Amino acid sequence: MSRVCELTGKRAMVGNNVSHAMNKTKRKFNANLVKKRFFIPEEDRWVTLKVSTSALKDINKKGISAVIKEARAKGFLKK
Repeated sequence: MSRVCELTGKRAMVGNNVSHAMNKTKRKFNANLVKKRFFIPEEDRWVTLKVSTSALKDINKKGISAVIKEARAKGFLKK
């Protein structure tokens, strides 16, 4: 599975390593992802999601149900 947040769609970005001599080599800036289990009371089941840590902050603030509803509306999460 690719390194993409399942709720926000965040993915790796591409940039350069720049040395002191200004030599540039390609590198990746990966999203800060964690695999986490959440209980959804409306569906009465557990789901495992690969989410970014910024999405975890949203879940703590708004609740898992609201965040999943937004992700489905934006097309990041199926079903």
